[in-house]
Amino acid sequence: MRKLIKGLRAFKDNYYSNHLELFEKLTHAQKPRVLFITCSDSRIDPNLITQAAVGELFVIRNAGNIIPPFGATNGGEGATVEYAVHALGIEQIVVCGHSHCGAMKGLLKLNKLQQDMPLVYNWLQYAESTRRLVQENYNSYSEEELVEIAVAENVLTQIENLKTYPVVRSKLYQGKLQIYAWIYHLETGEVLAYDPQSHAYVAPQSQLMNGDTTESIETRIANTSAPIVACEFPSRHKQRQVAHNTANNDGDTLPDMWLSPQQAERIYRGSNGNR
Repeated sequence: MRKLIKGLRAFKDNYYSNHLELFEKLTHAQKPRVLFITCSDSRIDPNLITQAAVGELFVIRNAGNIIPPFGATNGGEGATVEYAVHALGIEQIVVCGHSHCGAMKGLLKLNKLQQDMPLVYNWLQYAESTRRLVQENYNSYSEEELVEIAVAENVLTQIENLKTYPVVRSKLYQGKLQIYAWIYHLETGEVLAYDPQSHAYVAPQSQLMNGDTTESIETRIANTSAPIVACEFPSRHKQRQVAHNTANNDGDTLPDMWLSPQQAERIYRGSNGNR
C-alpha cells in the first residue's frame, strides 16, 4: 500500500501536471475509440501493450475475458458492452486473451473448482462452449498445450457471444462495428491477431481498414509489433492456425509463437486443413 500511495503522489505531481489540457478535456466528456475486453490477470495491461493514452480505451476486465451471451445474466459485462456501443458510439471492439491464462487452466478442470471456488466455477460456465470444443476436438495434446489451445478458442467463443447482443448485431449489420481477436504472449510481448481469411492467428505488421488516415490508437498499433486484424465469425469446422517463424506475403519473417511448428500444423491447420 505504501508503494501505491507513493505512486499517487508521483502521478499527480508528474503525469497529471504535464497533461492538464488532456485531463481538463476529459472532465467534460469521454470519447474512447476502442472497447478493450481482456483478462483481469495482473500481467496484462491494455494501455501499456497498446501505448494508448488516458481516455482512448473503454475497458472490460474479468477472469478469462468472458462475455456471457445476451440474456444469460444481468452482470456488468453486458451493460458495459451496450453502453460502449450505444452511448459512447464505439465502433471497434478488441477481445484479448493471453498465454498461460489461469482462467483457462481452471476451465479445463472445471469440476475441481466447484467446492473450493464456487463463484469461479459458476463464472466459467459462460465459457462452456470453449471447454467442450477443446475437450471433444483436441484430445491428443498435453495439459500445457490444451491451455494455449483453450486461450485461442476462447477469444473466438467470446466474440460469438458478443454477436448475440442486439446492439452489437445491429451495428455489425450496418457495417458500423469491427471486432478484433487478439492473444497477448507473455513471454515475448508479442500480440497475435486472428485472420478470418486464413483462419489463423498471425502477426501482420499492419492490416488496417483502407481509408483510415486518422492518427489514433489503431495507427500507433500498426506501427508497432502488435497486429490488428478484423475478426469475423469463423466456421467452427475450420481449425485455427498459428504462424511459427514463417514468412508472410511480403517475405518478412514472422516471430516465433508459443506453439511449436508441429502443434501449429496439427492444431491450427487453417482453411486448407481437414479434421
